Amino acid sequence: MQTLTRSLFVTLFSCIFITPATAAERDPAKKPFTVTESYQQLADAMEPLQAWQATNKAEHEAWRKQFHPTVTRILGKMPERVPLEVKWAEKKEFDTFTRHKVFIRTEAAYWAPVYYFVPHQLKKKVPAIVCLHGHSGIIPYIDEGKTKADKEKTRQSELDYAVYFAKHGYVTAAIVMRGWNETAGDQDRGVSHTKRSCLQMTMNALLIGSTPQGQRSWDAMRVIDFLQTQDEVDPDRIAAAGLSGGGATAMYLPVLDERVKLTMIAGAFSTYRASYYAMPHCLCQCMPEMMRYGEMSDVVSLHAPRPVLLINGIEDKIFPIAAARQGYKKLQQVYQVLGAEENIDADFFAGGHRWSNNKTLAFLKQHFGE
Repeated sequence: MQTLTRSLFVTLFSCIFITPATAAERDPAKKPFTVTESYQQLADAMEPLQAWQATNKAEHEAWRKQFHPTVTRILGKMPERVPLEVKWAEKKEFDTFTRHKVFIRTEAAYWAPVYYFVPHQLKKKVPAIVCLHGHSGIIPYIDEGKTKADKEKTRQSELDYAVYFAKHGYVTAAIVMRGWNETAGDQDRGVSHTKRSCLQMTMNALLIGSTPQGQRSWDAMRVIDFLQTQDEVDPDRIAAAGLSGGGATAMYLPVLDERVKLTMIAGAFSTYRASYYAMPHCLCQCMPEMMRYGEMSDVVSLHAPRPVLLINGIEDKIFPIAAARQGYKKLQQVYQVLGAEENIDADFFAGGHRWSNNKTLAFLKQHFGE
């Protein structure tokens, strides 16, 4: 991945000054044009049609009424709602929490597997956190790796945030994201470390007018339906947390569901232009038309004034930190306009593409209380 990324950056840098004028002067017989140059020039000439530019609350609300329908349209057609059904399949006791495995029916022919963590000795209703994993699949995210290398990956990248939050008194629901592990269909080519079918899911979803991110968000919304039926959960204090592909879902989910009152987005926030557009990523992350209308910061602006914590490693090569800082600066302006500056924060830590708990517990306590 890093080699591909470096080579693509070199290509982009070599053609960064391509414009219609300079292109007209170049002889394609001597130096053929590439699709990379074409897309670079097209993106350079594109100004997002619905980028946030508000200077007061009224302008923000007018912008929101325009951009919110655009994002929901791009996320695609959602499945038909079915009555909430839950099957309780497994139960495992740990020192400080109980872990259940449940299956939640999210549509007519799909049940989302969910690992449901309940801390011991709860004396009152507590917040619940929907935890969304990345492309490694669910196993390292619930600390169930079987090898020493698997365990080390979980430790080094702090992937087990669902477990971590449960140990600190929060109810957590770690969804087996649609297309991974036991929910996978046709195996992605070249992927051997986990069962995954992102290519099949993307192609099938797009052909029926949906998107992987839309469907994964839908599953998370049905999990929230389940959480709000549980005696130990405070239904008014629901959060979402995700890393990488799960971080992308955590970015879109609160746009669709106002019940998400706080969001932690890790290893997923930058700009579309500097990240997905500029280097190889999984196809399931690409949202049709999104760059025509706005950037990631515009999408997250739809969360406002709800609390958002951005988590980015400054050495993360696939979500460049310079673009993340640029987006964070814009979000600070958004929250300032809404009089909610304290609700946006960032943990730009020394490290790569992983989770970080440097600020998570303090952020949760600040906005959800004890």
